[in-house]
Amino acid sequence: MGDDSHSWTAAPAAAERARSVLAAAWSCSVTAEGTREELVGAHSVGEDGRVLVDVPEDSALLAAAICAPRGEPSAVLEFADVAPVPVRNRIRSRLWLAGWFAVDGERLVFTPTRVVLRQSSGSVVVDLDEFASAVPDPLTMAEARLLTHLADCHADAVERLTRLVDSDSLHGAVRVQPLAVDRHGLTLRIERARAHGDVRLAFHAPADDVAQLTERMHILLSQATAASCPRALQRQRTDGDG
Repeated sequence: MGDDSHSWTAAPAAAERARSVLAAAWSCSVTAEGTREELVGAHSVGEDGRVLVDVPEDSALLAAAICAPRGEPSAVLEFADVAPVPVRNRIRSRLWLAGWFAVDGERLVFTPTRVVLRQSSGSVVVDLDEFASAVPDPLTMAEARLLTHLADCHADAVERLTRLVDSDSLHGAVRVQPLAVDRHGLTLRIERARAHGDVRLAFHAPADDVAQLTERMHILLSQATAASCPRALQRQRTDGDG
């Protein structure tokens, strides 16, 4: 993705990132026994990473689970991690879970046997034990609200934060938007006329809740205010971005 290469200092581990994607996703695609269904608002996640899926009585997935020879049809679940702020290439990552469905009353229980997370840096197979024991980032459920507020109400603060970005990374930039935030840092999407790249601003210490995140952001903004101001972003039309 993009054309920049940056080191992601103090980034979430793959298992934690995978659990965060799973926790925040509102929809998923399910492929099982030759059938594919798009489910919206139908799944929840157990503490051990198993996925609980509520399906209608006439669902082909339920029929496959009931009629499978061993009662446990193989399946693949796909989740997309979509940036809440309009940027180019809004899919930040994808998560695939391969495993087995079992019928539990009126719902299906999915037990993963393989977990694959694909990010801009590439795909990684997540260790199952680490996945089962990991917990989502504490800011996961608040991230969308936090980022949209930052983009919509504090564009001046976002531009000030670019003072912390290497000048080479800002060459030709026409727009900078907040792309992601977790307890370890804030990621900015730098868009150019025909390309884009991401840069991460790490916090000095993890933020375990929104109050701590506010304090970490204030420190970043103070550092940006004290930094030398880079060349202003080019004011070019970016119609069609997003």
